[in-house]
Amino acid sequence: MDTATIVLGAAEDKGVPLVSAQEEMRVEVVRDYEGFLRLGPVWNRLADEAGLDHPFIRHEWVRTWWESFEPGAALHIIVVKRGGEPIAIAPLMADQGRMYGWPLRRLRGIANVYTERFDFILTQEPREACRTIWRYLAARAADWDVLELRQLPDGAKVKEYLPLCAFEDRFLFGVWHCSDGPYVPVNRSWEAYHRSLSKKHLSNLKGRVKGLNRIGDVRHEIVTGGDDLDTLLNEAFHLEAAVWKGEEGTAILSRSDRHRFYRGLLKRAAEQGWLELHFLTVGGKRIAVQLALVLRRKLYILKSGYDPRYGQFAPSLVLCELMLRRAWKQDLAEIDFLGDAERWKLEWAQHTRSHDWLFVFPDRPRARWLHRLKFSIVPRLKRHPVYRAAKAAGGRIGLTVHGR
Repeated sequence: MDTATIVLGAAEDKGVPLVSAQEEMRVEVVRDYEGFLRLGPVWNRLADEAGLDHPFIRHEWVRTWWESFEPGAALHIIVVKRGGEPIAIAPLMADQGRMYGWPLRRLRGIANVYTERFDFILTQEPREACRTIWRYLAARAADWDVLELRQLPDGAKVKEYLPLCAFEDRFLFGVWHCSDGPYVPVNRSWEAYHRSLSKKHLSNLKGRVKGLNRIGDVRHEIVTGGDDLDTLLNEAFHLEAAVWKGEEGTAILSRSDRHRFYRGLLKRAAEQGWLELHFLTVGGKRIAVQLALVLRRKLYILKSGYDPRYGQFAPSLVLCELMLRRAWKQDLAEIDFLGDAERWKLEWAQHTRSHDWLFVFPDRPRARWLHRLKFSIVPRLKRHPVYRAAKAAGGRIGLTVHGR
């Protein structure tokens, strides 16, 4: 581990008010996998102390991600200690990448498109701990060209504190909005919530349930683990891939690394007591699935799928209603649909949670140009009628015009 001592308010810290010697913080950087594994118990304890109520930054999630995707990056996990005790963790990695064709050295959160949410783990004095992490990074800015943190939700502490640190040190930064995740807060009676839903949606759902009941007995099956978990995961993954996801290559089974990740994650989730596989059965046959995790009284729906032979009955929506009813009975606090605000999710959810990416660039010529491209030139181009026409035309023939 690399170590450094950061004293907040030291002379080189450009005018930040001086603090007492008791406020000294020490930074350690974990670069090896064994060191990362040893962090496990401390990592999760700090996540609990930080009030992180989702699984996407817990050690089990990050470990499974690293083992599954083998990203070709180097671990760069920053641990802040005070008096020898860890108080904060920045789960970062270093790699090479490109932005608009330009090669650059990146520091990134340990995350990718399958990571639904990200943050730094900040417990005691989170603002000062974040500032300590930043000063360590800023002092070594010659070694990186961009700091990239993705999927930062509303309320993420790093999104609150880090931009101010960067601004004070004359670094360039920008925030890019990426998604609005639908969720349902359980803050009223089931009857009141149910009445708030579209009458057309409820009428359609009632008709689908009647149709399924004509075929066989409709039941809701929940699996949380057991000796046959691997077999049940196989069945769940095949249901998830059965319709368009398999054809478009976005299903869990479409890529070996994606399959490793979800299988490993769900098995670890079962060990931790987070796993819930929700199946809809008709006449004893499983026809739909929702892969979910439950942590701190919140239900997170990761993936869903159904047998296309039953598509006319919208089995995923039927299963969704059963899951929501159960969440109310269990006195959960929230059902989080994750991902984008797709129409089927908005049939159930009237609230969304914003997610952003944060980019920080050192104030150097190439970085200034990339920052200008990312946050000035490209957004203006995307608003231009020619770009919009090209994107629409591309969509009609199956091409995607990227503007990230």
